Amino acid sequence: MTDKVVVVTGASGGVGRAVVRQLGSEGARVALIARGEAGLAGAAVDVGVEGGTAKVFAADVADYDQVRQAAQQVEAEIGPIDVWINIAFTTVFAPFMEITPEEYERTTRVTYLGYVWGTRVALEMMKQRDRGVIVQAGSALAYRSIPLQSAYCGAKHAISGFTEAVRTELLAEDSGIKITMVQLPALNTPQFDWGLNRMRRHPQPVPPIYQPEVAARALVYAAAHPERKEYWVGATTAATIVAQRVAPALLDRYLARTGVKSQLDDDKAPTGVSNLWEPADRDHDYGAHGSFDDRSHGHSLQLWLSQHRRLVTVAGLGLAAAAGLGLRRR
Repeated sequence: MTDKVVVVTGASGGVGRAVVRQLGSEGARVALIARGEAGLAGAAVDVGVEGGTAKVFAADVADYDQVRQAAQQVEAEIGPIDVWINIAFTTVFAPFMEITPEEYERTTRVTYLGYVWGTRVALEMMKQRDRGVIVQAGSALAYRSIPLQSAYCGAKHAISGFTEAVRTELLAEDSGIKITMVQLPALNTPQFDWGLNRMRRHPQPVPPIYQPEVAARALVYAAAHPERKEYWVGATTAATIVAQRVAPALLDRYLARTGVKSQLDDDKAPTGVSNLWEPADRDHDYGAHGSFDDRSHGHSLQLWLSQHRRLVTVAGLGLAAAAGLGLRRR
């Protein structure tokens, strides 16, 4: 990523914040897109501390014109965009019928159309050069929906379908632009502190929980290695996707029994904060981490195996050959 111009949406907090730090450590020139002024300022400092350079471009990703204007400013002030990483989202923790139509529409505009507008603007810039990479931050919930998160799950499913369509169009054009998706596990981010919450208890990621740096390493790796259709991060993501393919009806019944309780923390009260309509980090910098540091994993063996699958395959074949040779000698 050294000297690459990389745009990151949702850069002010959570996974986006961890991603820009990772990019800074690799010497990238990072364009930070989000709404929260305090969070964006903190993110810019983080990138500089890590060794990269950063510039802030405040925009609401739900508004195509704002995203396009930000991209034009990036190219004019930093340089041609090499990589665009879509991460920005918002959500509502509530049963479907307790979400108002306005809240549902807003969540969908940010979480789904934000990716659509980001992808469209990135392609507008990249197609004239026939090169570039687009990375979509996905979720295991793009394959398997859970209760209390219908708006978020619906948007993540839509992003997967949208991205597949765009990928096939780029392949049909024999384009030099690559697009890939990274399906992420439950993460310890401020999402659970600033998402609109209609429940009486504090929402939590469904355990096991990973730190946002795990996601950041995966997303930046995907940006450097975009040939694969998608990456899975975390053993739970892989298990969820495989189980959904094998026994979706069984998962329906399992989640009906456990899905609500597993997302609520009995020891924490709701924060009362919401970033649905206004940025929660306008005056307060939340950073990358949420409130579950003591329960979160900083590494994922599954991610390492996924990134080194050729090495693992060769090693496995070597062990099998050695074992076969040993049996023949006996």
